[in-house]
Amino acid sequence: MPKPIPGTINKFVFFPPLILLVGTVAISQINNDLFVKSISATNAWVLQNFGWLFSWSSFFFLVLLVITYFSPIAKVKIGGKDAVPILDKWRWFAISICTTIATGILFWGCAEPLYHYASPPVGLGIAGASEAALNFSMSTMYMHWSFTPYGIYCVTGLVFALAYYNLNQPFRIGALLYPLHQKDNRENQNNILDIICLYALVLGMSASLGAGILALIGGLEELFGFTKSNWLIGITGATIILCFIGSAITGLQKGIKYLSTINIAAFIGIAAYVLIFGFPQKVLSLGGSGMSDYFLHFLPRSTNIGSQLDSSWLNDWSIFYWANWFAWAPISSLFLGRISKGYTVRDYIHFNLIIPSVFAIVWMTVFSGTTLHLNVLLDNSLYTLMTANGEESVMYAVLGKLPLGKAVSIFTLGIIFLSYVTAADSNISAMSAISVNEDGNKEGEAPTFIKIIWGLVIGGLTYIMLSTQGINGIRILSVLGGFPALFIIILAAFSLVKILANKNILIQEQKK
Repeated sequence: MPKPIPGTINKFVFFPPLILLVGTVAISQINNDLFVKSISATNAWVLQNFGWLFSWSSFFFLVLLVITYFSPIAKVKIGGKDAVPILDKWRWFAISICTTIATGILFWGCAEPLYHYASPPVGLGIAGASEAALNFSMSTMYMHWSFTPYGIYCVTGLVFALAYYNLNQPFRIGALLYPLHQKDNRENQNNILDIICLYALVLGMSASLGAGILALIGGLEELFGFTKSNWLIGITGATIILCFIGSAITGLQKGIKYLSTINIAAFIGIAAYVLIFGFPQKVLSLGGSGMSDYFLHFLPRSTNIGSQLDSSWLNDWSIFYWANWFAWAPISSLFLGRISKGYTVRDYIHFNLIIPSVFAIVWMTVFSGTTLHLNVLLDNSLYTLMTANGEESVMYAVLGKLPLGKAVSIFTLGIIFLSYVTAADSNISAMSAISVNEDGNKEGEAPTFIKIIWGLVIGGLTYIMLSTQGINGIRILSVLGGFPALFIIILAAFSLVKILANKNILIQEQKK
């Protein structure tokens, strides 16, 4: 077989998931009722049979990262002892935050806590709209948005970084499994893994794009009087897609680096504004109570042993989140691992687990705490608004109650737009890079037309699910995307176990 030409399409990786995804879109248009019924049944089967595995593996990843942090390999530099960082620490922090959080904290930070406050899990015996429900709501926001989900990203990204830079593996998902077998040239395995992860990420990105579109539409409705419709969904989605394709085309150094810096500064500014002009004393009090509840119940709620959380609640919330993060993680690991060159393993854990988790906790303290307190003050009117107008309406209603609310809402609308563009940018770049034959360039970019194709596929699937299924379509896409990725990430975690057990591999590399 002739050797592939570097930089050309890897037809064995690019076409199978593309054909499968385009076929999925086509089938949905031919018989949408059958399509929705089939994927809903598949979604239910996954949750019923594998929900426990999502939870337990996520918990295991955190334990593994703690062990790694205090192990001898924590001092190993990614790329070898003479490796020079691609990014300074501020930009590394900004990119790590913005490529993982995306629109999630903006969309769910205000909407989700209202659900938990109004209807806590039946098994807990907590009355809705009670003080205990407030504590549960805050602790659940910390559970869903801090250490556990970031542990999923951190494990995969760290394994890829070490395999790619220190063990000289190609820019492929298969690098995650190299420490397990330590055999080069497993082309068939690499192709299969890349296909699975491309398919999973398209579903995960479509789910997140759906949340971003809803958040933007909520702002357009509240601020400019637009009415939600399939036409508006299409126009909003198309605008986002065009922008993140354009950003991805410019490459890492010109696109995402600057977008993420703008994004993180805006995030910090918005959070400071809401805290200062909102209810700082009450919000911090709610955060303290919620944090105590979070740590007190972290183990049982992570493993669902003695947690008293019913399965339907777990499937609707915790598993939904874990699945979405699993869907993003394998491809994201390629990007997050690539930008970590020149830093130590311990640095990697700082910037991809600890610091992002703390940031998310602060964010949820401010936004979820402010939303809950306002809802109590306004006699549950925010929850009533959400049930009537959708989750996307809540954040703008909260901002509207604060000084200069409309101006800040318009600014936030722009940041939501940039937020998804930033997150999608990195993943489109990584997806496209594994769709072409390896060229040996550690910082190389894939051809433009491949980025355009993946962007269009993600947009088409998002529009179909959002216009026909709404928020439930987002949930379905998350689970279906996360399921195949779940097993790959578990294997990646065992690769990290193997590295820890055979630390001399990396330590010898460090001495080169």
